[in-house]
Amino acid sequence: MPFSSLAAPLEVELRPHRPALLRVDSRGDAPNWAGGHREALRALVTEHGALLVRGLGLRDADQVGAVFARITGELMAEREAFAPRETLAPGVCSATPWPANQPMCMHHELSYTLDVPSLMLFACLTAATEGGATAVADAGEVLDALPASLTERFEREGWLLTRSYNDEIGASLAESFGTEDREEIERYCRANAIEFTWRADGSLHTEQRRSAVVRHPVTGRRCWFNQIAFLNEWTLSPEVREYLVDMYGEDGLPFNTRYGDGTPIGEEVVELLNSTYEAHTRREPWQAGDLLLVDNISTAHSREPFGGERQVLVGMAEPLRLADGRPTPEASER
Repeated sequence: MPFSSLAAPLEVELRPHRPALLRVDSRGDAPNWAGGHREALRALVTEHGALLVRGLGLRDADQVGAVFARITGELMAEREAFAPRETLAPGVCSATPWPANQPMCMHHELSYTLDVPSLMLFACLTAATEGGATAVADAGEVLDALPASLTERFEREGWLLTRSYNDEIGASLAESFGTEDREEIERYCRANAIEFTWRADGSLHTEQRRSAVVRHPVTGRRCWFNQIAFLNEWTLSPEVREYLVDMYGEDGLPFNTRYGDGTPIGEEVVELLNSTYEAHTRREPWQAGDLLLVDNISTAHSREPFGGERQVLVGMAEPLRLADGRPTPEASER
């Protein structure tokens, strides 16, 4: 028996503290079903911020890639990655490698790039035996819940991402920029409003200032859109932060975030950001075969600690250059 009729309306379950859930008949052609419901799925994602589709029975990377492509068309290649991923099918990659016992805090994927993916696609092939949810949080609600004095400063100044590339931690130059050629890297940085310095040892240090608050391009809603907490030194576990500071120094950390004027962000601010995210988190344990679609502008996502084997595949799509992605016109000239 095939999937339910493509003409039938999609009925979504709305539950407290959980993402919107759509249950479908698992028997049939998943890519064909996804393509037939493409417009309805995209409308639901815009409406709810995130949509968990259960019952497609996704089994392997090729099938996942076909489903992703039918929903959104061409998938994006990742640039400026902070950690290497494994490519498993065209446009489909592994989840970012991160210690299983450490949370990957709430963030908006590639919010520090100029061309951001507006849609994130996740597919679970193997669910963890414990934990491991890809949780979500409404960026408008988070913005409203944060102190106005803090958000107004970030809205005025933006936020600064600093990166120091090395051969030991994080993505290499080739993995982040697609090349190790200095001239090509410099061209990319200039075209993408990234300040760069080649240090005496040949390593690259970069800084880029981006907006912390943007308007959703469809709804017009103001969203807390950034990776200020996720990429900040104070989100790291104390022992990891201490090791990295001892190894590379305060100004040589693989990545860190600051206020837009370059002032360090205090530990208490990062704790406030993460606790506010937690207060607005919606989570649903993965089941093998699940599909999760996330509006990357209106909704932050995280990965919770887990036990056992976990395989979640990731796709990024519909790149968008936000009109208010940079806090001041001067940023585009740097």
